[in-house]
Amino acid sequence: MRILAVSGSLRESSYNTSLLRAAVEAAPDAVEVELWEGLGELPLYDEDLEADPPESVRRLREDWAAADAILFSTPEYNGSVPGGLKNAIDWASRPRLEAALRNKTVAVVGASTGQFGALWAQQDLKRILGVAGARVVGTEIPVPRAHEQFDLEGRLLDGEIFEQLRLHLTTLASEAVAVPERVAA
Repeated sequence: MRILAVSGSLRESSYNTSLLRAAVEAAPDAVEVELWEGLGELPLYDEDLEADPPESVRRLREDWAAADAILFSTPEYNGSVPGGLKNAIDWASRPRLEAALRNKTVAVVGASTGQFGALWAQQDLKRILGVAGARVVGTEIPVPRAHEQFDLEGRLLDGEIFEQLRLHLTTLASEAVAVPERVAA
């Protein structure tokens, strides 16, 4: 089982990327979690580019389609999902019947320096992914006061959050196995 981990943050010292690195370590047996990078390379979504998308878009679509499941981690910008992450989802939701996100099993986590742990962004992201055609599973995992949850090297300090990640990944993997192959409509 191969789960792709996609961070919605472009920051080099991103708490959300650190959270996904913790997910790599928390992965249960027989589950491989792989960090995906490339969010910052994507052009803004443009339907005129659909017929011949740029290489960065082709790579996103191939990588996301090849994964058994995807774990998204989102920061919260102005109460919602960062524009770069929404842009990637827009690219991965097209063309509709062949989209990388169509019937893809996904889950969401998030971290922020605020007291709610990107909860609003996670809720918005789950809705956006569902509309894009993904199968969203599990509940949110908010990581509040992220600047206190990671050490200077970006390692997660909270054992309870680590165990929540392990359970989240177990659920994501089992739900992904339960999905029949995608059928064209």
